[in-house]
Amino acid sequence: MILFDYIVNLSIFSLMVSTPLVMHSFISRKPLGKIRIFGGVYAGIVSIILVLLAIHHEGYSYDIRYAPVILVYAYLGPVAGFLTGSFAIVLRLVTGDNWLPAIVGWGIIVIAFTVICILTKRLTPVKRSVTLFCSYILIYIITVPIIFKVIRDNPVFHFQYLLFVMLGVILGVLLIESYMKLHRLNSKYSSMFMMVAATQEELKHTLATLEESENKYRLIAENTSDLIMVMDKNLSTSYYSPSHQLVLGYTGAELQSTKLSKFIPSEDVILFKETLKKLFEQNEPQSVEFLFKHKNGHWVNLESRCMPVMGEKQSIEHIVIISRDISERKKAEEFLLQSEKLSIVGELAAGVAHEIRNPLTTIKGFVQLYKNEERSVEFTDLLLSELERIETITSELLSLGKPQAVQMNRTNLRGLIENTLELLAPQAHMNDIQFKASFEDCPFFVIAEKNQLKQVFLNILKNAMEAMQDGGVININLQKGTEGDCILSFKDQGCGIPEELIPRLGEPFYSLKEKGTGLGLMICHKIIKQHHGTITYHSKVKEGTLIEITLPLAE
Repeated sequence: MILFDYIVNLSIFSLMVSTPLVMHSFISRKPLGKIRIFGGVYAGIVSIILVLLAIHHEGYSYDIRYAPVILVYAYLGPVAGFLTGSFAIVLRLVTGDNWLPAIVGWGIIVIAFTVICILTKRLTPVKRSVTLFCSYILIYIITVPIIFKVIRDNPVFHFQYLLFVMLGVILGVLLIESYMKLHRLNSKYSSMFMMVAATQEELKHTLATLEESENKYRLIAENTSDLIMVMDKNLSTSYYSPSHQLVLGYTGAELQSTKLSKFIPSEDVILFKETLKKLFEQNEPQSVEFLFKHKNGHWVNLESRCMPVMGEKQSIEHIVIISRDISERKKAEEFLLQSEKLSIVGELAAGVAHEIRNPLTTIKGFVQLYKNEERSVEFTDLLLSELERIETITSELLSLGKPQAVQMNRTNLRGLIENTLELLAPQAHMNDIQFKASFEDCPFFVIAEKNQLKQVFLNILKNAMEAMQDGGVININLQKGTEGDCILSFKDQGCGIPEELIPRLGEPFYSLKEKGTGLGLMICHKIIKQHHGTITYHSKVKEGTLIEITLPLAE
């Protein structure tokens, strides 16, 4: 009969433990340890029910109310455990006799359980349950059969009682741990689900942003007048913007099916390839100008900006080339160039007239002597040399003023400088200025348009002469530089230029002269750039100006 009563107690206890766990899984996602007071009250109610179902034997009441007390102490702590034990002991005193053993035993158990909970904070609830149950066995044996001598002649009864309390604790631990395991898994999967949902939302947002961005860039690429071309690292073209058809007359399909060398002059193909080679070596954007043949047959001047696009390994994966039609700008530059030439011709006219007048006077005098003397051979040679001098000067003047097609040829830079100095010699003589040339003893050949370079030298020397109001010496030095180039320098003894104004030299319509147009140095910069060279300035007020031009030597 006692066994049956214990089984009933265990069944009801299991049901009472399971019920709140199941309800908790539906109404809250908080862990069990977060609801300590509620847990303590509920466990106290369970203890009351177990006390009401107590087994009465020889005037004593026995129940498994300490199973929920052990579980509450293990899982919810001393406060909830004390609350549960208080419910159980109050009802025990109300419904039963033999108060002394019940009160003393309850007091010892509460104190012992509280101390154990404090000392075993770092243990898991399962290990704490085992510790508490073992201490309960020890307290029960010492107090009930030994101290109070309750049913000492029936140890089987005590063993049976402790066994069923143990079973109650084991059932409770299994139920609670199973629930907590399921709760952790549920929380984990819920977090994963929320993470996946958040990732999906983020992915949708990213895709929408990318699509919006792609539409914007497509709108720009398909409606801009600039030509956009994309090449891979193997120099295969994968994209041509629709503006190619508007500017060049070719569709993207026509350009992709034909090599670029079919549309670009051979010398520009070499320049284009060298630019791309430099881009791969330096990993920096590069600029290049070249001619492109229109579908109608005429040539279009393009200015291109080549920009590298880096991959994951910081290596160039693609090249974006943005080109612009600068044909009209080139025409404007040619117009400015021609205007500047005519300006130089006008300024040189006085010196040229003076230079022509001197040989004419010589010719006139010797022609008069020719009439009176018979030394015809000697006079004839002199006359011819003076006439050749006039022819040279007039030819130089005409070559500067006459528009000519740009032809880049192998040019002797030293001879070109000497020729320019000879042309300016009359004007320099009138202004009490001397040219002092120093050339390194080696050949200096460059690929250039000699008239354009001559115009640069004339501009620089003319500016130097105008800056030297009291006369002086202009030093011209030509020497080899590094990396296959040469350095040409002009050093005057003029008034100099303030350092803060030097960066503005070469800007259109910016001049330090009262009646200057500001176009001379701008054209000089443009010409030197077309010849792949550089021009730099060094100057101090009242100390003169040094201009250095660097040009690549011909191979």
